[in-house]
Amino acid sequence: MNTAEAKLVLEAALISANAPLPLNDLRALFDGEVGSDTLRRLLDELCRDWDGRGVELVALASGWRFQTRPELRVYLDRLHPEKPPRYSRAALETLAIVAYRQPVTRGDIEDIRGVTVSSQIVKQLEDRGWIEPIGYREAPGRPALYATTRQFLDDLGLASLDQLPELQAPGHGDNAATEALAALQATPLLGDGQAVLPLDESPADVAEAAPADDAPAVLPTAPTVSE
Repeated sequence: MNTAEAKLVLEAALISANAPLPLNDLRALFDGEVGSDTLRRLLDELCRDWDGRGVELVALASGWRFQTRPELRVYLDRLHPEKPPRYSRAALETLAIVAYRQPVTRGDIEDIRGVTVSSQIVKQLEDRGWIEPIGYREAPGRPALYATTRQFLDDLGLASLDQLPELQAPGHGDNAATEALAALQATPLLGDGQAVLPLDESPADVAEAAPADDAPAVLPTAPTVSE
């Protein structure tokens, strides 16, 4: 198989996939005919081939995928003029704290936010696949330690946690929660509407949130080529 044929196979597989494809799956396409180094070179070439077009090939935490360019979102929204989902500040702060302080227990999150974290919020974030327990702290009750998942990175369009914006001035208590949330909302894809974080506000969010601080934040979703 020559290079041109291999690129066509990769392109077809990536466009038709409904989820990011890891390198192992991409290697399986060629049954050993294409090595890892050659595969990475072909992916880099595909990235350049699609440069300047309406979609781009990107590497995420769980693999490679084609997705629409964020600057085109304003036009694509006209095909589906739906209101963006709303997120409670409580849910987003919880997610941000896990992202920047992981691994953390529910008690750690409560210490930082200064309020009780409802079980419903933690369950919602787990159900969405953005956080998961990765172990237990050796402390009374052995509380679960939570960390973010590859799905969380994929939905933000990131390949690793290193790509999260740095905290400007890490603080303590409520300041730490606010800073973590601000940093999360400043991610390039989250800020311009490319991220897909469809978490709806629930009555539990409202009950847990403080009236002055926890007004829902609005974060739009975005389509990808494979969807």
